[in-house]
Order: sequence, then C-alpha cells, then structure tokens
Amino acid sequence: MFDKLLTQFLDHLRYERNVSAHTLRNYESDLRQFFDYLAPADPATEKRKGPGIDQIDHITIREWMSSLHSEQRKKTSIARKLAALRTFFQFLVREGVLELNPAKLVATPRKEKKLPVHLSIEDAIRFIETPDPETEFGKRDRAILELLYATGVRVSELVQLDLRDIDFKNKLLRVTGKRRKERIVPFGDPAARALKEYLAGRETFLMNAPATKRDSRPLILNYQGTRMTTRSVGRLVEKYIRLCAGIHDISPHALRHSFATHLLDSGADLRDIQELLGHARLSTTQIYTHVSMEKLIEVYDKAHPKA
Repeated sequence: MFDKLLTQFLDHLRYERNVSAHTLRNYESDLRQFFDYLAPADPATEKRKGPGIDQIDHITIREWMSSLHSEQRKKTSIARKLAALRTFFQFLVREGVLELNPAKLVATPRKEKKLPVHLSIEDAIRFIETPDPETEFGKRDRAILELLYATGVRVSELVQLDLRDIDFKNKLLRVTGKRRKERIVPFGDPAARALKEYLAGRETFLMNAPATKRDSRPLILNYQGTRMTTRSVGRLVEKYIRLCAGIHDISPHALRHSFATHLLDSGADLRDIQELLGHARLSTTQIYTHVSMEKLIEVYDKAHPKA
C-alpha cells in the first residue's frame, strides 16, 4: 500500500510540480526512512508489519523525530524530513486517502542560525586567479570560478548551462534554477574574457568524448568531453584551495555567498540580490544582512574611539 501511494506522490511531484531529480530523491529517501522506522522488515521473513496509513498520528511522527534526535541528526535534516512528511500527507488529503494531515500538528525543530561562509573581495579575486591560464584545463577552471563569483549561480545551475544560454553581446546568462524557474543574470568583463578564452579551446575537450556520446550543447565540459558534474566542480574547488595559501574551509557555494555579500556591502538592494540569486523568499536572502552587520560592528569596534 505504501509503495503505491509513494509512487503516486512522486509522480505528482515530477509531473505536476516539476521538482528537480535531486529533490525527488530526497523526498523518496526521507519517506522510505520514515516507513522503515514504522515497519522494519523481519530478518527471517523480510515481511513488514506496521500501522496502516490512516493510523499514523502526530505522536507517531514526534516519536520518529525523537529517534532522529537521539541519532544526533542535524536539525536542518530533521526539519527537511518533517517537511517531506507534511507534503506527502497533504497530497493524501487532497486525494481523499486521509481526512487530516497529522504532520501539521508537529512543530518544526528550531534551526541553528549559521551565517554563510564568504571570502573577502581580495581573497575572492586571488582565489579565482589561481588556475594556470597557460593550459586548457586552467582556462576552463578560471571560467568556472569567474562565473560562480560573477553571477552567484549555484553549482548545480552552472553545470546545466548550455552554450545557447550565454549572451556575450549583452553579457547575460539564462539560468534555470529550482522548480525549473528561469532567470537572467548579468556578468562582467572578467568573466566574459575567461569564458571566451576557455571556449577558444573547448573543442579539445569535446573531441575526447566517444562519437556516440558527443554533445556540443553543454557549456562546461570535463576531460572526457561530456557535461561536468557538481561533484567534479567540488573537487576542482578543493584543488585550488590547496594551491591558494591562506584560504581554507570553503566550498563552491562560498563564491555564491561572497557574490551576495559583496553586492550588499556595495549598496545593492536586497530585493535585487534576491532576484539574482533566484531565492523564492526574501527571508532566505536576508541572512546576508546579518553578515554585513557583523562586518559593520567589527569596523565600529576598530574605528570608534568610544567603542
């Protein structure tokens, strides 16, 4: 019964709500984990015995969340799993399988407030300039880092870019974000130069792909001549962290955080930054105001005679 309802729910997410493959995997993983908790398989018979879908109440869900706490799961992870349950049960209410959504009665765990890690302007420029501009790999990597910092795109958005998404004349990038929502993001001269230098030798990457897998559409190619993955970009960033003295503990996302923080510090409007980042809610973007406030307090403490 559960497998059938889960399949219907995932189809609803895929075809009606157009969620990404990554989000689908998370929903499926979280929901299967919940039902594995309710009805663990018998090692001898591999059969499951658990409550029916209409017997699950808010107390059952709270008990599951308590078990996740005891496993020392992060609050953000637990909150995501609860959100998955709420969406699933709401779907069942809509389909007439249930009358009420039991997950609505369970409070979301209060998340730890964690400020985004970002680089100073000087460190961001130094880091971006680390790749060797004399090699084809260096040119490609420089283009990747320049684009991440110049546009603030997510790595998942960057690797999905095609050549047709770049408008060099107007220096604009067409980005497909979460829920397949498109946005237009500008980029500057340094990113444009880095892109053109990489594209001049891009054919050498493309020719490494077998003829059956050769695809000329992707913007960023790996050494095999196929579309680069988010994991590969992560490894690339780690490589340049090791080469760039004084910079550590950053991820590809740190360049996105640096993009937003530096724009805000320079006087950009928060709603404009929200649009550029592709945030659905302004509250998501507002975390950068806390970063800027910390910097302001630090400057005050150093500069004011009565601080």
